[in-house]
Amino acid sequence: MDLWQYENKLHEQGIHIIGGTDEAGRGPLFGPVVAACVVLPKDFELEGLNDSKKLSEKKRNQFYDYLTKNTIYAVGIISPEEIDQINIYEASRKAMIKAIKQVQRQINVEYILSDAMPIQLDIPVMPIIKGDAKSMSIAAASVIAKVTRDQIMYEIDKKHPEYGFKNHKGYPTKKHMEAIEKYGLIDGYRKTYGPVKNYLETGHCKKGK
Repeated sequence: MDLWQYENKLHEQGIHIIGGTDEAGRGPLFGPVVAACVVLPKDFELEGLNDSKKLSEKKRNQFYDYLTKNTIYAVGIISPEEIDQINIYEASRKAMIKAIKQVQRQINVEYILSDAMPIQLDIPVMPIIKGDAKSMSIAAASVIAKVTRDQIMYEIDKKHPEYGFKNHKGYPTKKHMEAIEKYGLIDGYRKTYGPVKNYLETGHCKKGK
């Protein structure tokens, strides 16, 4: 698949400053949701760049280092408390908007390509389903968002190693839910998420246990 197909069509229309946006961390029980917005320079090349979920962690980190040095980018972070208040879908949108607005302060962005998220802005936005596998700009944003969130989880793991955050990054794995039942909750859990909600109500992460 041509990862430049959307960008090239916009270039043909005379639109050249294009931001790609994506988020990481919708599914975890713990931690923030993180979005990134990235504007790639003209003639940008990074062989192998794709949806961050398809890359090894080593490759993601290598790409992250390259992208943060060679693009205009920003991240937006929404806390677990706000996720509980407004829901994860709206929190993901808000994180993207925060990232986009920070990039707009650096460069006059003309157009946004988003990973399936409709966003109301003062510039056009094209939501692309599975955009992180179809657009180079969105793929770049997916890498920056994912690595940024992983770095946050590694720091939390240093303070609370008993939860295993460095391994599961807050996702509801069996070991993670066992750790919750053993050690309880710390600040940073999303209390509206099923397993956490169940734990608060019953002392167990799964219903009917």
